[in-house]
Amino acid sequence: MAATVAAAEATAAAAAEAKGRQHTGKAVGLAAHDASGHLAPLTITRRSTGDDDVAIKILYCGMCHSDLHSIMNEWNNAMYPMVPGHEIAGVVTELGKNVTRFKPGDRVGVGCMVISCQSCDSCDEGFENTCRGGIIFTYNSVDRDGTVTYGGYSTAVTVHERFVVRFPDAMPLDRGAPLLCAGVTVYSPMKYHGLLDANADAPAGRKKQKHVGVLGLGGLGHVAVKFAKAFGMKVTVISTSPAKKQEALDRLGADGFVVSKDAEEMKAAASSMDAIINTVSANVPLAPFMGLLKPNGKMIMVGLPTKALEIPPFDLIMGNKTLTGSCIGGMRDTQEMLDVAARHGVMADIELVAADYVNTAMERLAKADVRYRFVIDIGNTLKNSE
Repeated sequence: MAATVAAAEATAAAAAEAKGRQHTGKAVGLAAHDASGHLAPLTITRRSTGDDDVAIKILYCGMCHSDLHSIMNEWNNAMYPMVPGHEIAGVVTELGKNVTRFKPGDRVGVGCMVISCQSCDSCDEGFENTCRGGIIFTYNSVDRDGTVTYGGYSTAVTVHERFVVRFPDAMPLDRGAPLLCAGVTVYSPMKYHGLLDANADAPAGRKKQKHVGVLGLGGLGHVAVKFAKAFGMKVTVISTSPAKKQEALDRLGADGFVVSKDAEEMKAAASSMDAIINTVSANVPLAPFMGLLKPNGKMIMVGLPTKALEIPPFDLIMGNKTLTGSCIGGMRDTQEMLDVAARHGVMADIELVAADYVNTAMERLAKADVRYRFVIDIGNTLKNSE
């Protein structure tokens, strides 16, 4: 027994020593230490560049609503200290010996994932986001080596080559960073729920324009409007705020606007939409919005409310309607999304903020007081010292 214990201790010590060797890089992150969500500078370690890794100097990181949920432990899964951020844009500083897709100085990004099993059927088909072996998220996940992942509110990150994407030359890093979450989150359901190719099997001249509702005009919603318009869809924004109407129609190019609190407007829009992309993170009843869908219409959930959804079964069954979800996208789709966005000029509307403004930005984000995405200027305002 003593020999067995001694051997186990020796193995554990060797593993700890190996882990220490692997995490020799230093960076500074903005970390939350408890459910107050207050972020403060913290020196963190990053793993040394492995054979398949890309080391990145972070220049910008978008602030997703998921970051707010996470740092305040609203999903009851927080591991503190937590460095959030999964909309990372920067430049390559070092490459592992097996990396062939990138070179030092390349403009690159990292989204919501940093590794998957890479061997299951989902990964083989390019859908790492549904990896059967379990994906490791960019932050607040336990990595393969047992360490907790730290996100992009930091000065550097090291990531497996497969989970790094290239920014097209036409895409500015600050306005492109939010697309690594918000962009692929709304692009993917358009692609896989039949919205990009309107009636592909219809004879020439008989294809019908798709009518898409975008529920919520925030970080996700404004990007959804831009993509949908770029693909030639009819777009109606659905919002509780009448104050957003002019901006939705005049600046973002939406074709219609429905105030969800206005019974007459909701009635006028009934049974008119092929699909609704629901970007809302608040807990709202779904039944009124199901009434906006045509028969066989789809309500596609991409926002993440903290409570269970409420919907009467009749609202699904009558009209053959579908309630479905969409989880970000695989790496192939993420790169495709960036390339398509660059060709169509689709970028996030951002407010660039300094690292010392991040707590104020979180307070404003909680109140939806941003048009439409905060992006932290990491490169110029967060330095490698506490």
